[in-house]
Amino acid sequence: MSIWGRLLGGAAGFALGGPIGAIIGVMAGSAFDRKKQKNFHYSQISQDQKQQIFTISFIVLAAKLAKSDGQVTDDEIQAFKEKFNVPKTELAKVAKIFNEAKKDVYGYKQIADQVGLLFTDNKILLEEMLNNLFFIAASDGQISLNEVDLLRSISQSFSFNEKTFQRIFQMNLNNNTSDPYKILDVSREDTDQAIRKKWINLNKEHHPDNLIAKGMPKEFIEQSNKELAAINLAYDKIKEIRAKS
Repeated sequence: MSIWGRLLGGAAGFALGGPIGAIIGVMAGSAFDRKKQKNFHYSQISQDQKQQIFTISFIVLAAKLAKSDGQVTDDEIQAFKEKFNVPKTELAKVAKIFNEAKKDVYGYKQIADQVGLLFTDNKILLEEMLNNLFFIAASDGQISLNEVDLLRSISQSFSFNEKTFQRIFQMNLNNNTSDPYKILDVSREDTDQAIRKKWINLNKEHHPDNLIAKGMPKEFIEQSNKELAAINLAYDKIKEIRAKS
């Protein structure tokens, strides 16, 4: 059975106002009983189910984000299709979830809060979700203030501090306007050695092999390669700046 087909029931639950619990109910089966909802714990969900939840949550949050600036553009829809290389046979099912979620911007907070809780021990996965949401936001040529506000709120739901949010934000800006120090999350007063160490660590964290091992859907790997390029460019910029000073 297709993963998308299994998720449609969860999407219907979401449309009725329920948060991610409705989605979990469809996928977790016996692990989730609505009558015993108070005793449910996220540790009962398998890794395979977590990846499915990650996928459906990204669809919903991407739709909410696209709606946040008042309208959903063709560029945003195309960006979403590119990000999730959905088979033609499944497009109608995925579109149903996306279209239901984009009806208004409300309801994203509960989804984001629970995704943050579910993946609290896998921060790099949450960071990649936020990175890919930035990709959707920037697909129409600019990131609006409403989109930035919603992305910051999602970042807070993931328990990221403002410095982490700024690092991800700067990474998704045009190279000419981004701050290389913020991209590497370092200070202008840091030593060359400390900056190099941070650069190495970020390269390891964002390497595709590490992300796949952490459960990253393959559709996100292309974006992670762009992030690696931004990290390396930021490091080169800092070296160039320091060489001139």
